[in-house]
Amino acid sequence: QVRLVDSGGGLMQAGGSLRLSCAASGRTFGNYLMGWFRRAPGKEREFVAAITWSGGITYYSNSVRGRFTISRDNAKNTIYLHMNSLKPEDTAVYYCAASGAYKSGTNEYEYDAWGQGTQVTVSS
Repeated sequence: QVRLVDSGGGLMQAGGSLRLSCAASGRTFGNYLMGWFRRAPGKEREFVAAITWSGGITYYSNSVRGRFTISRDNAKNTIYLHMNSLKPEDTAVYYCAASGAYKSGTNEYEYDAWGQGTQVTVSS
């Protein structure tokens, strides 16, 4: 059974940086797509970024492209989300997710395992 543990959230001033981590366990992830989603207060969960475990191909939402970077460490079975130039509108609970079978990789229904979420708060 896939288990994902998110960490690294916190309170940051606008313009600052944070790195989120997602420790994955329970199987080998060679063909998986690993993603980050977020849910802001009063809004639906939205796609942030994704990376293929084997080839390291990355995908980003328009709202974070150029500011956030998704990466993976195969040896540690860990996915990272490096967040730079943070804005107050980045405030949300961030969730790591894993998909064993996907098409676009940007729809939350394509993912079958989720982390517990980690809060990111950006003050102006």
